[in-house]
Amino acid sequence: MAEIDDALDLAQQQVGTEVGVSNWITVDQTMIDAFARVTHDDQWIHVDPDRAAAQTPFGGTIAHGFLTLSLASRFAYDCFPMLPGQVMGINYGFDKLRFLSPVRAGSRVRGRFVLARVKKRNNTKLLREYTLTIEIEGQETPALVGQWLGLAVFGDP
Repeated sequence: MAEIDDALDLAQQQVGTEVGVSNWITVDQTMIDAFARVTHDDQWIHVDPDRAAAQTPFGGTIAHGFLTLSLASRFAYDCFPMLPGQVMGINYGFDKLRFLSPVRAGSRVRGRFVLARVKKRNNTKLLREYTLTIEIEGQETPALVGQWLGLAVFGDP
């Protein structure tokens, strides 16, 4: 139990600060098409580059919002090493999520994390809330902003 208390103390010192910025990931048409197949969401704005170029203001296809969101897990791996004594991390959901700008095929995105809150739930779990911003390289408006909740689990799973 001392490990969870040490982790809580460390996290409380980080509240309000940026705790990680991930590597860039290119969201290309191959990734968009694969996501469309897996989710059965083959709307033409995602999978038909010619039609999307001709009939949308985006100049081509755009990634699914949920594809962009799904990359958050990869971004977290880039930014959050396991804490001493932590045996796993569990996605606990979002309190708020907004898709602000479409991600055009071929764009690069990355995640930026600010620790907003941390709370000890019990003797084996810390609940952490991060403000997640997924940025699009070269654009001022991010793809999305959300309040992401995660449980850090300590001890035997």
